[in-house]
Amino acid sequence: MAEARQPLWRKVPIPSSRINPYRIVIIIRLVVLAFFLRFRITTPADDAFALWLISVICEIWFAFSWILDQFPKWLPVTRETYLDRLSARFESRLSAVDLFVSTVDPLKEPPIITANTVLSILAVDYPVEKVSCYVSDDGSSMLLFDALAETAEFARRWVPFCKKHAREYEEFKVRMNSLVAKAQKKPEEGWVMQDGTPWPGNNTRDHPGMIQVYLGSQGALDVEGKELPKLVYVSREKRPGYQHHKKAGAMNALVRCSAVLTNAPFILNLDCDHYINNSKAIREAMCFLMDPQLGKKLCYVQFPQRFDGIDLNDRYANRNVVFFDINMKGLDGIQGPVYVGTGCVFNRQALYGYDPPKTEKRPKMTCDCWPSWCCCCCCGGSRKKAKSKTTRFGLPDEERKSSAFSSIRLFGKKKKKMKKNKGYMAAEATPGSRKGYMKRGFELEEIEEGLEGYDDLEKSSLMSQKSFEKRFGQSPVFIASTLMEDGGMPEGTNQTVLIKEAIHVISCSYEEKTEWGKEMHCRGWRSVYCTPNRPAFKGSAPINLSDRLHQVLRWALGSVEIFLSRHCPLWYGYGGNLKWLERFAYTNTIVYPFTSIPLLAYCTIPAVCLLTGKFIIPTLNNLASIWFIALFASIIATGILELRWSGVSIQDWWRNEQFWVIGGVSAHLFAVFQGLLKVLAGVDSNFTVTSKASEDADFGELYLFKWTTLLIPPTTLLIINMVGVVAGVSDAINNGYGSWGPLFGKLFFAFWVIVHLYPFLKGLMGRQNRTPTIVVLWSVLLASIFSLVWVRIDPFLPKQKGPVLKQCGVEC
Repeated sequence: MAEARQPLWRKVPIPSSRINPYRIVIIIRLVVLAFFLRFRITTPADDAFALWLISVICEIWFAFSWILDQFPKWLPVTRETYLDRLSARFESRLSAVDLFVSTVDPLKEPPIITANTVLSILAVDYPVEKVSCYVSDDGSSMLLFDALAETAEFARRWVPFCKKHAREYEEFKVRMNSLVAKAQKKPEEGWVMQDGTPWPGNNTRDHPGMIQVYLGSQGALDVEGKELPKLVYVSREKRPGYQHHKKAGAMNALVRCSAVLTNAPFILNLDCDHYINNSKAIREAMCFLMDPQLGKKLCYVQFPQRFDGIDLNDRYANRNVVFFDINMKGLDGIQGPVYVGTGCVFNRQALYGYDPPKTEKRPKMTCDCWPSWCCCCCCGGSRKKAKSKTTRFGLPDEERKSSAFSSIRLFGKKKKKMKKNKGYMAAEATPGSRKGYMKRGFELEEIEEGLEGYDDLEKSSLMSQKSFEKRFGQSPVFIASTLMEDGGMPEGTNQTVLIKEAIHVISCSYEEKTEWGKEMHCRGWRSVYCTPNRPAFKGSAPINLSDRLHQVLRWALGSVEIFLSRHCPLWYGYGGNLKWLERFAYTNTIVYPFTSIPLLAYCTIPAVCLLTGKFIIPTLNNLASIWFIALFASIIATGILELRWSGVSIQDWWRNEQFWVIGGVSAHLFAVFQGLLKVLAGVDSNFTVTSKASEDADFGELYLFKWTTLLIPPTTLLIINMVGVVAGVSDAINNGYGSWGPLFGKLFFAFWVIVHLYPFLKGLMGRQNRTPTIVVLWSVLLASIFSLVWVRIDPFLPKQKGPVLKQCGVEC
């Protein structure tokens, strides 16, 4: 009994000896920054007013951006879980989990990688009847369809003997590679399935919805006759003229499909290349999601992303260590981490837009002998009756439950009395029709026959059919599933009928005229950042420069689209449950791409100053020098103390700083303009799938050069700053000793740009088998400087005395 009352997790704050000095330096830096900006604004550079104005605007924006970035780092925490207590209390009644794996291009995302991810899911340390794996094929590829068939067959032997049958895994890889080899060239007549019928997805932009169940209670068992987790192939319907919303649309389709087929209360989202590295990862999440006090309020549990196959120096900051180990820990202390994609376990109810249960305030003590404002426990007063908590759709909790039951009945047997929707009675497969690629139509009575378990539920009429259909679409089975807080399917459901309904909910037109829940934290949901000692998931990352920039471009474009939407945290959700610190944290996640514009301008100014001989900072007096020195000292101190409490290495921090500049002047800049074009002009950009390295690949791809327009801005910055350095040194030699003082200030900023773009330069130059890149770089730079100097002070040329004839207007 004592063990059953122990908490499943605990919060571990950062020691005060590490975090308090960091906070003090942050406050000092704010004060110094204020005085520094005051000096910059009140002392313009008269001979370079335009450059000064641009630089001051950039510096103000950088200060604003830094403040936004600092809010999440004020209260960082870590959390630890107790898996033994979870097993002792909930082992026999662990919640079910639906796992989503998404892929779109099997040639860039090799099927063997997807297969490894699926195998890791099927072998997870969790009750098999509580695990279902859904693989979304958004490219409707027959290659992936056949690859999953091979994976399902191999899983029957691999799951029970995953360590004993390593040799069979090598044979499995050979079969998978042979499938890839056959799929390199598509036949003119299209792909044909094993039974001789054409593959329905031959046209990737115009095909019906497809679902295939490979394993599970209705599929094959393992070689020992035991049940395996369910494995389901899903390819949603696509038709011309329908917006499919790329990966987001695929995930929405998986949410509805899984709700109809298994309806687990929790959902784990993974990329095709992110395998389960910690077999107890789901149990780690359940320590939070099944917590009696916190669990019902949690929207999701986010795990950090960890990667394999990255070069030791992490040239392009692929690990994102600073973000995952500094920013996310800070966010967890404020309201919980933001959703960053893969490796996240969701509460299904939160995805539907329902409200979390409200926390009841402690009832006040009242008495008649004292005024109400000074009543206390010692007065012996009576407790006021607590008001019922308001949750979904504004209904009290007890009314909501009866309403949920009545709604299920409303879409069950009582539906026969209502007029049937003509779209449900379609006899032919039409774009967006209910039956997708099924060969015949069906009526609602068929669905009702498979929902016998709903008959004994309570009766009420508080919610109307119309409100549910407007919110969730016209699927009675799906609507009924959204009202089951603990998930699961009623007994006696007909699996064949459910498959038909699942085809309907993944149709391309299903989401039209519906209102999907799009708010989480602003409705009061919380989130948790879980960082187990053994990484929960590991994946592969694009390691060459071009693919890395395209990856960052996709992330930044998503942030820009949110900023330009009505759900921007700057102006949305006021009057709700979103706290101010939460709003600042979310604002930071969508504003950062816009820093690319002042960053590009600020990186260009040093070159312009060197080429024109002008400078943006006037002559410094003693007081101004103090603010400059104090600012740089506070920046250095902030970085050191940040590394101290986070445990991040200085190399990871420096790589992050370098790629912040590289990505800022390239991918983030393009994301801003693409987002503006999409929102204002309706011009949509193409979705570029980055290649995933296979498990046998070495770092050869690191040196692979792929030209893309993203490389133009940073390349231009490098060239003009290097030319500016040469021109500045040459001009100082020409003008004498007095010009060297101002030159050092200009050179400092130019070298700051060059040093930050150095990894980009290495990516441009590719592999250097013999001569290190740094030698080539400095050779070119020094050769240019010495060449100009030699031309200027060549001792073998006679020294000219007297006035220059051309200046006097005299012809030679």
